[in-house]
Amino acid sequence: MKITSGSLNALRVGFKTNFQGGLSQAASQYARVATVVPSSTREERYGWLSKLPNIREWIGDRVIQNVSEADYSIRNKSFEMTIAVERDDIRDDTLGTYAPLFTEMGMSVAAFPDQLVWPLLKNGFTTKCYDGQFFFDTDHPVLDENGNEISVSNSGGGSGEGWYLLCTKRAIKPIIYQEREKFDFVALDSPDDPNVFNKKQFVYGVEGRANAGFGFWQFAYGSKQTLNEANYAAARAAITGMKGDYGRPLGLVPDLLVVPPSLEGAGKAILQSQLVNGGESNKWAGSAELLMTPWLA
Repeated sequence: MKITSGSLNALRVGFKTNFQGGLSQAASQYARVATVVPSSTREERYGWLSKLPNIREWIGDRVIQNVSEADYSIRNKSFEMTIAVERDDIRDDTLGTYAPLFTEMGMSVAAFPDQLVWPLLKNGFTTKCYDGQFFFDTDHPVLDENGNEISVSNSGGGSGEGWYLLCTKRAIKPIIYQEREKFDFVALDSPDDPNVFNKKQFVYGVEGRANAGFGFWQFAYGSKQTLNEANYAAARAAITGMKGDYGRPLGLVPDLLVVPPSLEGAGKAILQSQLVNGGESNKWAGSAELLMTPWLA
């Protein structure tokens, strides 16, 4: 192939088409547990996470509910992926091997939020959230009916494989995926570019800015105990019994059980088997949706 501006433009369009095809092929799962929040600056502050707003009887003046007590922020990070195409491969018209690479680039971009969201959930036992406690912890501070601070747990403890019972039907899901700049396909493919002159390479890539963080810990329960009927029941009781400050019931109903591949069978036994213990009706069948994700392997 003769290298001209026209042939390079056609090449760029072809690679971008492969890239966009990959975007539509990826089977990402992050949106099931994460709320996508657009970002307009380098860092977003989530002080409002410290307060779940509540309706109150209007007696006297309005009471302004403070939503900026927590010092919790998510700083965006820059990410990229770059592929170099050899000039000789263009001249020799041996470009067939590159098309799958650009398709894979598109799939990687579509699945990229999964790479941020799922490890965050998995590491929630050792990573702090807005109240300064680990996301899954036994002593989250909450005010009781009398305004006294008490400790509330959303962790089952244990030392095995982690599993997670979540409430995902509210306005904010347990995880926040913060998007500052969507990934954009870019190219350095002018014959006059230094990379072409020095290395004989035409460079194509994607770049974007994003990050992930924790939402409300009350909407999630994590456990490393054995995934069985008793521990599942304890997780449901913990979430449905969650109260906000001053003893206000939150009315949460968990709807999603997230497990790694190694616990898929145990999850199915709890949520999908109609009979247990040799013929008894399974009272937990259908009580939540099961999501097995390889991102937790």
